[in-house]
Amino acid sequence: MLKQLIIVCLFATLYSCKEQNDKAVPEIFNTKQNQSDAPKTLSAERNCGDIPKAFRSYQQAKDIIEKSTFLYSDKVNTGKSSWIRAANFYSCDHKNGFFIIATDKQEYIHQDLPIEAWNSFKSANSFGQFYNQHIKKRYQLKVQP
Repeated sequence: MLKQLIIVCLFATLYSCKEQNDKAVPEIFNTKQNQSDAPKTLSAERNCGDIPKAFRSYQQAKDIIEKSTFLYSDKVNTGKSSWIRAANFYSCDHKNGFFIIATDKQEYIHQDLPIEAWNSFKSANSFGQFYNQHIKKRYQLKVQP
Protein backbone atom coordinates (compact mmCIF):
# COMPACT_ATOMS: atom_id res chain seq x y z
CA MET A 1 0.00 0.00 0.00
CA LEU A 2 2.78 2.44 0.96
CA LYS A 3 4.76 1.48 -2.13
CA GLN A 4 1.71 2.21 -4.34
CA LEU A 5 1.20 5.57 -2.64
CA ILE A 6 4.83 6.52 -3.24
CA ILE A 7 4.59 5.56 -6.90
CA VAL A 8 1.38 7.58 -7.33
CA CYS A 9 3.04 10.62 -5.69
CA LEU A 10 6.11 10.31 -7.90
CA PHE A 11 4.03 10.15 -11.07
CA ALA A 12 1.87 13.07 -9.90
CA THR A 13 4.99 15.14 -9.30
CA LEU A 14 6.43 14.19 -12.67
CA TYR A 15 3.17 15.02 -14.46
CA SER A 16 2.94 18.37 -12.65
CA CYS A 17 6.46 19.30 -13.74
CA LYS A 18 5.73 18.17 -17.30
CA GLU A 19 2.66 20.41 -17.39
CA GLN A 20 4.69 23.44 -16.28
CA ASN A 21 7.42 22.90 -18.81
CA ASP A 22 6.96 20.14 -21.34
CA LYS A 23 10.72 19.79 -21.80
CA ALA A 24 11.65 19.79 -18.11
CA VAL A 25 12.15 16.51 -16.29
CA PRO A 26 13.16 16.91 -12.66
CA GLU A 27 16.62 15.58 -11.77
CA ILE A 28 15.16 13.34 -9.09
CA PHE A 29 13.80 11.16 -11.90
CA ASN A 30 17.10 11.04 -13.78
CA THR A 31 18.72 7.64 -13.23
CA LYS A 32 21.79 8.44 -15.34
CA GLN A 33 24.99 9.60 -13.69
CA ASN A 34 24.46 13.23 -12.75
CA GLN A 35 27.38 15.65 -12.94
CA SER A 36 25.87 17.78 -10.16
CA ASP A 37 26.95 17.37 -6.56
CA ALA A 38 23.35 17.74 -5.39
CA PRO A 39 21.84 14.67 -3.72
CA LYS A 40 19.39 12.65 -5.76
CA THR A 41 16.29 10.77 -4.68
CA LEU A 42 15.58 7.98 -7.11
CA SER A 43 12.52 5.87 -7.65
CA ALA A 44 13.20 2.35 -6.45
CA GLU A 45 13.15 -0.04 -9.39
CA ARG A 46 14.72 -2.81 -7.32
CA ASN A 47 13.89 -3.66 -3.75
CA CYS A 48 16.74 -2.55 -1.50
CA GLY A 49 15.80 -5.45 0.75
CA ASP A 50 17.39 -7.73 -1.85
CA ILE A 51 20.86 -6.42 -1.01
CA PRO A 52 22.51 -8.92 1.35
CA LYS A 53 23.77 -7.94 4.79
CA ALA A 54 27.03 -9.79 4.11
CA PHE A 55 28.80 -10.51 0.84
CA ARG A 56 30.83 -13.48 -0.45
CA SER A 57 33.55 -11.15 -1.68
CA TYR A 58 34.49 -7.53 -2.06
CA GLN A 59 33.89 -7.84 -5.82
CA GLN A 60 30.39 -9.22 -5.27
CA ALA A 61 29.58 -6.26 -3.00
CA LYS A 62 30.86 -3.80 -5.58
CA ASP A 63 28.87 -5.45 -8.39
CA ILE A 64 25.63 -5.53 -6.39
CA ILE A 65 25.95 -1.95 -5.17
CA GLU A 66 26.78 -0.60 -8.63
CA LYS A 67 23.85 -2.43 -10.24
CA SER A 68 21.27 -1.49 -7.60
CA THR A 69 18.93 1.45 -7.63
CA PHE A 70 18.85 3.18 -4.27
CA LEU A 71 16.20 5.43 -2.81
CA TYR A 72 18.91 8.00 -2.05
CA SER A 73 22.34 8.58 -3.52
CA ASP A 74 24.76 11.44 -3.16
CA LYS A 75 28.31 12.33 -4.07
CA VAL A 76 30.74 15.05 -3.14
CA ASN A 77 33.28 16.93 -5.21
CA THR A 78 36.62 15.75 -3.82
CA GLY A 79 38.73 18.02 -6.02
CA LYS A 80 40.23 19.77 -2.99
CA SER A 81 41.56 16.48 -1.56
CA SER A 82 45.16 15.48 -2.16
CA TRP A 83 44.40 11.74 -2.25
CA ILE A 84 40.65 11.08 -2.26
CA ARG A 85 39.44 10.99 -5.85
CA ALA A 86 35.73 10.20 -5.35
CA ALA A 87 33.24 9.70 -2.54
CA ASN A 88 29.70 8.39 -2.94
CA PHE A 89 26.89 7.44 -0.58
CA TYR A 90 24.00 5.07 -1.35
CA SER A 91 21.07 4.43 0.99
CA CYS A 92 17.87 2.41 0.97
CA ASP A 93 16.32 4.15 3.96
CA HIS A 94 17.82 7.67 4.20
CA LYS A 95 19.37 6.61 7.53
CA ASN A 96 22.33 4.32 6.82
CA GLY A 97 24.05 3.30 3.66
CA PHE A 98 27.08 2.27 1.67
CA PHE A 99 29.99 4.69 1.49
CA ILE A 100 32.36 4.14 -1.43
CA ILE A 101 35.60 6.08 -1.48
CA ALA A 102 38.19 5.99 -4.24
CA THR A 103 41.76 6.95 -3.40
CA ASP A 104 44.93 7.14 -5.44
CA LYS A 105 45.61 3.49 -4.61
CA GLN A 106 42.25 1.72 -4.47
CA GLU A 107 38.55 1.83 -3.72
CA TYR A 108 37.02 1.11 -0.31
CA ILE A 109 33.43 0.21 0.56
CA HIS A 110 31.97 0.88 3.99
CA GLN A 111 28.62 -0.46 5.12
CA ASP A 112 25.94 0.92 7.45
CA LEU A 113 27.44 4.40 7.52
CA PRO A 114 24.91 6.77 9.16
CA ILE A 115 23.74 9.58 6.90
CA GLU A 116 24.85 12.02 9.61
CA ALA A 117 28.43 10.79 9.16
CA TRP A 118 28.09 11.21 5.39
CA ASN A 119 26.84 14.78 5.79
CA SER A 120 29.69 15.57 8.19
CA PHE A 121 32.19 14.09 5.72
CA LYS A 122 30.79 16.31 2.94
CA SER A 123 31.24 19.46 5.01
CA ALA A 124 34.65 18.56 6.50
CA ASN A 125 37.58 20.90 5.94
CA SER A 126 39.72 17.85 5.17
CA PHE A 127 38.07 14.78 3.65
CA GLY A 128 41.13 12.63 4.38
CA GLN A 129 41.39 13.67 8.01
CA PHE A 130 37.67 13.12 8.59
CA TYR A 131 37.81 9.74 6.87
CA ASN A 132 40.79 8.59 8.94
CA GLN A 133 39.31 9.79 12.25
CA HIS A 134 35.65 8.88 11.85
CA ILE A 135 35.15 6.26 9.12
CA LYS A 136 38.27 4.20 8.45
CA LYS A 137 38.25 0.87 10.32
CA ARG A 138 34.62 1.51 11.24
CA TYR A 139 31.54 0.57 9.28
CA GLN A 140 33.42 -2.35 7.74
CA LEU A 141 31.97 -4.10 4.73
CA LYS A 142 30.69 -7.49 5.88
CA VAL A 143 32.39 -10.21 3.83
CA GLN A 144 31.72 -13.83 4.74
CA PRO A 145 34.80 -16.02 5.20
